[in-house]
Parts: sequence; structure tokens; C-alpha cells
Amino acid sequence: MKYIEKLRNSGLRPTKQRLQICDVLFNTDKTFHFTINELEQKIKKQTNSKISLATVYNTVHAFEKKGYLKQIPINSSETYFDTNVTDHHHFYDLKEEKLIDLENSDVGPINILKKINGKKIKSVEVLVKLEE
Repeated sequence: MKYIEKLRNSGLRPTKQRLQICDVLFNTDKTFHFTINELEQKIKKQTNSKISLATVYNTVHAFEKKGYLKQIPINSSETYFDTNVTDHHHFYDLKEEKLIDLENSDVGPINILKKINGKKIKSVEVLVKLEE
């Protein structure tokens, strides 16, 4: 399986559950935005097998730590993850609870005026919340 070597090289054991999660997350040409609960349901539906929410949670956070996923906090109680780990912007549809990529070219120049001593800006990503 194509993910075994990648997991091993990252210091992660290629367990059956991790391989199922890899298959759902990365076996697609499209960017995939998801919450942990949504991913758990998608894995169960696609693989027709049981997987615990704790396993999904731990694996997603391990993948994020290794740089395979990006965490996108929407508010204090809701976090999405993105398989596109490059710096880019998003729309968030409040009614549909859906995260949508927004191309960097669709956002004008951003000028950050405030400086924080001893820190430098690594990246700027815009989250635009949409409502009806």
C-alpha cells in the first residue's frame, strides 16, 4: 500500500486504521475539508468497518503534527482540517457549515500594521464567514 512507507518515514506505525484514514484523506485529487466527526462518518461509510472516534482524533492530530494536514479553527468549539497544507484563504458558510477554498489571487494585499516584539509574521490566511 502506498502510505506504509510515508507513515514509517514519519515515525508513525502503519496500522490498519491509519491506512484506512490515509486512503479516505489522500486518495483524491480534490482538497478535502473536514471535522473529525465528519471524517469518522466518511471512513465508516467508505470502508464499511468500525473505527473509534478516539482513533480518528489521535490520527488526525498526529498527521497535523507531521505536516500532512492543516488545522483551521472556525470558532472556540469548531475546528476543520484541510488536506491542502499550503498557505491559502477560505470562505466559511455559516448556514451550510462548509469550508470553501478561496484563491490567494481573490484577496487583495493585506497590510498588518501591528508588530509584536521578538516575533515575525509567518503567514497570513483570511477566513471569510458567509451568512444569508
